[in-house]
Amino acid sequence: MSDWLHATPSAFRGKRIHRLGLAANYGIDEAGVRGAMDRGVNTFLWTMRSKGLKNPLREALKARRDEVAVVGYAKIGWFGWGVRRGAEALLRDLGTDHLDVYLLGWVGVGAALTSATERELLHLRESGKVRSIGVSIHDRPRAGVLAASSPLDLLMIRYNAAHPGAEREIFPHRRGADPTILAYTATSWRKLLKAPKGWTGPTMSAGDCYRFQLSSPHVDLALTGPASAAQLNENLDALEKGPLTDDERTWMRDYGKAVHG
Repeated sequence: MSDWLHATPSAFRGKRIHRLGLAANYGIDEAGVRGAMDRGVNTFLWTMRSKGLKNPLREALKARRDEVAVVGYAKIGWFGWGVRRGAEALLRDLGTDHLDVYLLGWVGVGAALTSATERELLHLRESGKVRSIGVSIHDRPRAGVLAASSPLDLLMIRYNAAHPGAEREIFPHRRGADPTILAYTATSWRKLLKAPKGWTGPTMSAGDCYRFQLSSPHVDLALTGPASAAQLNENLDALEKGPLTDDERTWMRDYGKAVHG
């Protein structure tokens, strides 16, 4: 079970991480974040909008920096100077000297991966202020190109039972274990949690959605954004079941198709 719940993806430079990362911008409070840490969660998405995360994360970084992984998310990055300032602001707010991964957010919508922004990402990596660089991206064909040939260490992509297109357009283009894949939108913005009209089989829980993501051999870690400690604990409890069985995989894929319509 330890191999299922933990990994050492290349983007994290040998650091052993829990495969369920935590985003705290959907309501989980400080007590919930500390509870997550107590259960072994050690990868956190930092956006400076995560009120419940800031204090616990700053404390953890001060006490055990080598055991905590921070994925810094720059929501706006159209120009090189903005990419640099975004990283510096994230570092300053956390009081740490480096980010494990620095992500340019939602490329093509909120940011641009150009020669200028890529050059600044590379400079930040070379300086040691960030250990790895990546982007979040919904454009699967472009993500496939980046997976095949780019200096990026990590891709944050949409992948769930209703949107499995990464299996065709991104995963086959990876270079072995590179780049690291971080999957999000596990529940398809909660659409997978409600049975579509005419569906008579079982309905997926949020925990099932994360198990679906992490059962792919190409997904290194998944991102959860719980509103409460109770939701987080339900997700972590579900992961204790391990990878999907063949029967579970079949019904989840059929269910995802029905939800997608």
